[in-house]
Amino acid sequence: MLVAIDGPAGAGKSTVARAVAEALGFTYLDTGAMYRCAALAWPRPTDELEISFGPAGQVLLDGRDVSAEIRTPEVSARATDVAGKPAVRAALVARQRALIAGGNYVAEGRDIATVVAPDAEVKIFLTAAPEERARRRAEELGGDVEQVQRELLARDANDRGHGRTTAAPAAGAIAVDTTGLTVDEVVAHIVAMTEVQP
Repeated sequence: MLVAIDGPAGAGKSTVARAVAEALGFTYLDTGAMYRCAALAWPRPTDELEISFGPAGQVLLDGRDVSAEIRTPEVSARATDVAGKPAVRAALVARQRALIAGGNYVAEGRDIATVVAPDAEVKIFLTAAPEERARRRAEELGGDVEQVQRELLARDANDRGHGRTTAAPAAGAIAVDTTGLTVDEVVAHIVAMTEVQP
């Protein structure tokens, strides 16, 4: 089974997807980390990169733990540009499809349910009010909330294209607004959705 979780930046995708995977005993796939690896290694060709995940969720690039490096503001900004390059997207979408083809996965990313796996058994569109998204991201990165909100809205605009959008759910996806909800509440809701699948 594949649980595909997408939505805009700051909606809680990574936190929720990791917790859902743990609750279900599934493998967690952070597709955004793969784009960040491509940005960190840029301009090396993406199809030459060895991107993998360690047992504790570490992100490995060519066997080296780059979990912290790919979360810097510089790499985050570059990832937005790199993700828009057709060759990068083609290489990573193919790799993501190959990964999720075998086994039970909870995969998250801003186009997982629209582009990578539109036939996923469970598709969730996580969203939250812009102010809430900015507050969460500012806490995570240690930035100014108003500045972070401007950056998130610009990122949303940039993400409309490349065959994807963060503005609306994929066909068949269930929208879950996380504003005001705890992680445990959101996780319980999604886990319950998987239990009704045939």
